[in-house]
Amino acid sequence: MPRGRVVFFDRWADPVAGEILAAEPQIEVTQLDSSGPDASVWQALGEAHVYQIKSSRDELPVHLHATADLLARCPNLLAVSTWGAGFDTVDVDACTKAGVIVANQAGGNLEAVAEHALGMMLTLSKRIAETNLVLRRQAGVDRQDFIGHNIEGKTLGIVGLGHIGTRLAELARQLFRMRVIAYDPYLSDADFAARGAEPVPFAEVLRASDIVSVHCPRNDETMNMFDADAFRCMRPGSIFVNTARGGIHDEDALYEALNSGHLAGAGCDVWFVEPPDPSHPLLSLDNVLASPHTAGVSHESRRQIATFAAEQLIDILAGRRPPRLINPDAWPVFQERFRTVFGDQAKP
Repeated sequence: MPRGRVVFFDRWADPVAGEILAAEPQIEVTQLDSSGPDASVWQALGEAHVYQIKSSRDELPVHLHATADLLARCPNLLAVSTWGAGFDTVDVDACTKAGVIVANQAGGNLEAVAEHALGMMLTLSKRIAETNLVLRRQAGVDRQDFIGHNIEGKTLGIVGLGHIGTRLAELARQLFRMRVIAYDPYLSDADFAARGAEPVPFAEVLRASDIVSVHCPRNDETMNMFDADAFRCMRPGSIFVNTARGGIHDEDALYEALNSGHLAGAGCDVWFVEPPDPSHPLLSLDNVLASPHTAGVSHESRRQIATFAAEQLIDILAGRRPPRLINPDAWPVFQERFRTVFGDQAKP
């Protein structure tokens, strides 16, 4: 009997995860097809100890999200591990109630997302996307119609000063001598100082920033955080960038803020429905820079995330507390369930 069973759907984030786990003969790994027959899918999930789950909600059928219903059908499940920093496909409260720990790969894609956000900031400020489009449509373009702005010395407002927000703050300060302010209600003043940003209220981020960049998780607190009122409070001519999660900003409200001329531009890597339909109103605006949730998708970040995930799965199935545990309240119950399943004690 294997020491532990891991299931995942469709493909590895990077093949290195399979290579790492292949060196652990006590771990049995099963690859499933998310469009495959229900009977085989549920049999494998029902026998699994760890579910390595996709992070993006629209890449996985809803019935395969880690909800209370799925947990009820998977009595052996001890842990759910996501491929990314986000965990939109996981009901963390339900997992905690069931004694199932949840782990993510926070920090694995920080460089990729920070660079993408910075690229959007530069492209929008310098109006590169607009000129690229107009040159393909018409002759006789007057460059005076497309004068942009430098970002050097401007104020960057960051919402969510975690791994990615901290790296973006570092890049902005060191490369462009930007003033960096940030809102994150879960950090102390000492945390802000260590991460290189001035702590300010959310309203001050909106009012004072030339560019606002979003790097917080999507949850009940942040859903529609950027609504019509928030966009109205932003500085006229400022830029909005979201490489975090769709739903944190109201897409209709953002369209109105851009179409009215109040905001100069927006970078949207994330969408309420992903990928967005080509008829989406925001995609009709030349001052919207769009990407299909690819900020964190680089070859380097995928390999790092896959390495993080595989190593963390080994920790979990050895009874060691994983380094990126989302719900520490579940750990004591997990320890008891681990002992029942494997006959030995998980580590403190």
